Amino acid sequence: MDDMEKNSQMIDQLKYNADGLIPAIIQDINTGDVLMMAYMNRDSLQKTMETGHTWFWSRSRQCYWQKGESSGHVQNVKSIFYDCDADTLLIKVEQKGMACHTGHYTCFFNPLLEQSTENGKQAGASTILSELTEVIRERKEKRPEDSYVASLLGGERKEVARKVGEEAMEVVLAFEENSNSEIIKESADLLFHLMVMLESQEISFNRVLGELAARRAGDKSS
Repeated sequence: MDDMEKNSQMIDQLKYNADGLIPAIIQDINTGDVLMMAYMNRDSLQKTMETGHTWFWSRSRQCYWQKGESSGHVQNVKSIFYDCDADTLLIKVEQKGMACHTGHYTCFFNPLLEQSTENGKQAGASTILSELTEVIRERKEKRPEDSYVASLLGGERKEVARKVGEEAMEVVLAFEENSNSEIIKESADLLFHLMVMLESQEISFNRVLGELAARRAGDKSS
């Protein structure tokens, strides 16, 4: 039995609802963020596995649709799991751009209950980083005249490198002065300029997170 035939049999064994649909939860493989939930039928799941991009079935329009087909915010599929009851899918993807049609990185941005962190705010670090990455990318593409990011990316490469080095030194100085508030502020400046540098090389920050995750996985297995 070849892989295609095996996959086809596995798809048939899933439990679809009365309309022939199964819910699919989409998760960012690098950050762990839950991006969205949509429905698939057998054919859209098959198409997802064959193309490597997510395809869904629209219950309202009664048609197939590919995530990011018009916006370019496609989802590159990395793995597909089904739950213990075989009636729900978990699809891990590399998300390009925003997952939500509202412009948010994830569709789950409306709080119903939040547990406070130490400073009384919900962290949402990975979401913030992803949204900031998209803002930097947009500034790079559209180059608005009043944008600091656009002016930095429009200059010489050495200027971007100089800013990263400058901000790194500011973090070191804040550390030597033992000022936690300044360490936080200067670290934010450093991270921002590092993200600008990555974007100038067309490197997604999620790839850096993925590298850290891979190293962590290596540590656990050793």
